Amino acid sequence: MIAAALLAGCGGSSGGGTANATVTINPAKQYQRIAGFGVSEGFGQARTLMNAPVSVQKQVLGLLYSPTRGAGLTILRNEISADEGFTIEPDAPGSPNGKPSYLTLAEVGQDQGQLWFAKQIKADYGVSDVFADAWSAPAFMKNNDSPVDGGTLCGVPGASCKSGDWRQAYADYLAQYAKDYAAAGVPLSYVGPENEGNLRVPQDSMIMSPAQTANFMAILGATLARSGLSTRAECCATISWNYAQKYAAAIETDKQANTATALFTSHGYFAAPGSPLRGWSKPVWETEWAPFGFQPWDPAWDDGSLSSGFTWAQNIYRGLTAANLGAFLYLWGASTSGLTGPNTGLVEVKGNAVATSGRLWAFASYSRFIRPGAVRIGTTTSDAGLEASAFRNSDGSTAVIVLNSAHSRQAATFSLRGLRAAHVTPYLTDTTHQLSAQTPITVRNSAFTATLPPRSLVTYDIRS
Repeated sequence: MIAAALLAGCGGSSGGGTANATVTINPAKQYQRIAGFGVSEGFGQARTLMNAPVSVQKQVLGLLYSPTRGAGLTILRNEISADEGFTIEPDAPGSPNGKPSYLTLAEVGQDQGQLWFAKQIKADYGVSDVFADAWSAPAFMKNNDSPVDGGTLCGVPGASCKSGDWRQAYADYLAQYAKDYAAAGVPLSYVGPENEGNLRVPQDSMIMSPAQTANFMAILGATLARSGLSTRAECCATISWNYAQKYAAAIETDKQANTATALFTSHGYFAAPGSPLRGWSKPVWETEWAPFGFQPWDPAWDDGSLSSGFTWAQNIYRGLTAANLGAFLYLWGASTSGLTGPNTGLVEVKGNAVATSGRLWAFASYSRFIRPGAVRIGTTTSDAGLEASAFRNSDGSTAVIVLNSAHSRQAATFSLRGLRAAHVTPYLTDTTHQLSAQTPITVRNSAFTATLPPRSLVTYDIRS
């Protein structure tokens, strides 16, 4: 009886529960434009899927990118590998000005399966927003002569090398990677030269200070501009929002670097995206974040952990509303190995078994209904326990997404100022529902009333 009452409340008038809250949607107040939501399948994840049975491939691709039965993701982030066997430039030319000898993407295993993956999501789901970051320059371009354990690009201020200045050669290398993808029918939207440039770790990594990064971005931007590609330069995949501000400021105050950098990227580890970047007016994306520590697979919606779907719904909400993010990405879409632990994917692939998580449905509640090009619009609520946001899509539909953080159900009246709306379909996610469509609601006098179950995420798909 209780479950039935909650379902009825989610899809229609309030009935019982606490006093009504008011959620007001104001389309006249506009914020950032949304590019979308996404994941990566780098570091061999895509290669494992490429070699998996077709049934596993289709299930995983559908769960991640289908807008009707999965999360409806719209972005893919690639890793540009510097590792032997996977880099497109394994051998050093005689000098920084020497002619490079590039390998084709086919010669590096379809770019560790990433090209295969990108082609699949484009063919099956029309997803074409693919971008790529390098974790390191090729070993011979760095002052430690290794793709791992840090090291810095030869030629940037403070990093001179006997072999010479490799900045232009590195920019050409990144442009070649983008050319290869364009030739394969998957033009890259952006390419970036570094990943977490303040960390020296025993994997592909490269230390680049904010000033060194700004210096190189000017060269990369000019190189891409001359290439004839549509690909733009982005930066800096910083480890957290604390470091993001430092790198953004260095680029913003360097005229050439600022002109070259079309997008700023950062990660959510240690310091989550909780405020806009000061002085930065271009789009900002959060491009990597997941729980670490090799925890066991946790599919729960709301178990109080950092892995739960509810936690990630809050992370997305705060990133979009507090940091004005234009895109929000998780680490892996499908986790297929123990590289960073089994809990770092939205989907777990174990042999021929595919399992979903509460995190997947948290992403789906946003990504399926906030489509690329949508604009975040004004939203206020009288109840702090309702974390509400709203987005106007280019097709005229509006997505209002509300997280009820209370442990009790909450009735709310939604005021739709200036929105042409006749029908509302709620989609419920909680401990027993995975983005389940509920009874449609009719809008009267530019308003509707509904009840949100406790600890639930409800997406209201509003159409005229």
